[in-house]
Amino acid sequence: MNMESQMNQEAATTGTFGCTSCGADLKYKVGTSELKCEYCGATNEIPQSEEAIEELDFEAHFEQASKAQDHIAVNMVKCSVCAAESSLESNITSSHCPYCDTPLIVSTAHIEDILQPKSLLPFKVTKEEALKAFRKWINSLWFAPNALKKAVLSFDHFKGVYLPYWTYDAQTDTPYTGQRGEYYYITETYTATENGKSVTKSRQVRKTRWHSTSGRVQQFFDDVLVPASQSLPQKQVTALQPWDLDNLIPFDAKYLSGFITEKYQVDLKQGFGQASRVMDARISHLIRQDIGGDEQRILNYNTAYSDITFKHILLPAYVSAYNFKGKLYRFLVNARSGEVQGERPWSVVKIVLAILAFVGISALSYWLFGK
Repeated sequence: MNMESQMNQEAATTGTFGCTSCGADLKYKVGTSELKCEYCGATNEIPQSEEAIEELDFEAHFEQASKAQDHIAVNMVKCSVCAAESSLESNITSSHCPYCDTPLIVSTAHIEDILQPKSLLPFKVTKEEALKAFRKWINSLWFAPNALKKAVLSFDHFKGVYLPYWTYDAQTDTPYTGQRGEYYYITETYTATENGKSVTKSRQVRKTRWHSTSGRVQQFFDDVLVPASQSLPQKQVTALQPWDLDNLIPFDAKYLSGFITEKYQVDLKQGFGQASRVMDARISHLIRQDIGGDEQRILNYNTAYSDITFKHILLPAYVSAYNFKGKLYRFLVNARSGEVQGERPWSVVKIVLAILAFVGISALSYWLFGK
């Protein structure tokens, strides 16, 4: 068995790769195509695959569901509080959940076969760069408590996590019926009182004339992205976009070394349900454009999907949770772009003072100009 096969077999059971120089565990070196030994400093190049990123047929996947799918063996542990399931390196004796900061019961970790992603984006932003971006974000927050900015936040549990996603392509064909509204104006007379006298005046009043209409819109959707994780606030996860999906590379377990990998929580069918809602918003907009006029009413439409394909991928982020005055706040850093998204506390005192200051300035201005 060659060295490459030995490394892959070792990773399948332990989640680690051995250094070819000293045998210690190797970690992926962020922003490179190398594994680096933290002990002897040796680097081990990750062979670059020429394999194309494949779009898988959605319908065929379910027709072949009885056949064996590609899986990888990962040492998984489940959080007792938020129920997130994430990978755990075999030599770890204690750890915390990256999503809620709860201590993990390491003794419950077990080897589990999970669906192997076909492609991923490797980590590009280092942990130090992500921390710097987060501190900058904290300092930019309006109406944040002073204590938060001055607090010495603990980043002991600042984790690099590969988050699971689905992407979907689909051709859509949507016949619809609706109404097109066109504005017209009529002159209306009314009575008003001026200088104590009743006078008759006129004004232009806008009306809408409705016409029945029908039609069909077609649209191809490419790489509609759906998070397959439910462990984090979906608003913040969605706001991490855009991702540079054009730079996806074929899956290689070596890129996972030194990072946490989360298990899929949203299956393929559920993911397409979410993707179809994203597509539906765009389709509704296209229908209104097609109807035209000044206003539109959509009475009925029914979308047919064809040529549906998908990818299951991993995208990198730094995830952490911190406690402030007894409440848990979570934040994410896109490990490709450095984009920061998170939950934050508000200072009620600062907000009240800002309102009072605004009212005071307004009153002073009114008094000065009025006088």
